[in-house]
Amino acid sequence: MRYMFSSGRILACLALLLCAAGCSTPSHSVNTYRMGDTVQLGKLVYNVYESRWLTHLGEGTAARIPRDRFFLVRMSISNAGSEEILVPAVTATDESGHTCRELENGESVPEWLGLLRPVRPGESLQGIVVFDCAPRNYKLRLADESEQRTALVDIPLTFGAEIPELPAPEFPEKK
Repeated sequence: MRYMFSSGRILACLALLLCAAGCSTPSHSVNTYRMGDTVQLGKLVYNVYESRWLTHLGEGTAARIPRDRFFLVRMSISNAGSEEILVPAVTATDESGHTCRELENGESVPEWLGLLRPVRPGESLQGIVVFDCAPRNYKLRLADESEQRTALVDIPLTFGAEIPELPAPEFPEKK
């Protein structure tokens, strides 16, 4: 059986193909940075410069105990724009693709950035975001003010040598 294609059908098919190619959204590559690198996404400028793992937050009976471990990440965020910006939440993703969201409760977290983070033009925020996740290598996902462009910051697993404070020894008085 022979199919006849008219020049009109061929032109219509070509037009559809060109339209589909022209209507596709451009894909932005997601760059990965190291801790300490400056990451500019739109009008937001990030710097992730420290991470810590904790088994608890607070002291005594008021101590908060995590499901896994508390993962604290210290960062700064600057607004290079001309209007106030609400900084989007960040997420941590391990090498297996498991994602961990920021905790909504910053109780006992020193310098907690909070969940609502407005930053004025030309100003910066500095502080800590906190997660409850298993100790692993993570990539912190950061976003621009519209959450259209993202970048990753590689945070390798490290445990700092935490030296507990010990009370000074008491010696009996000499007579």
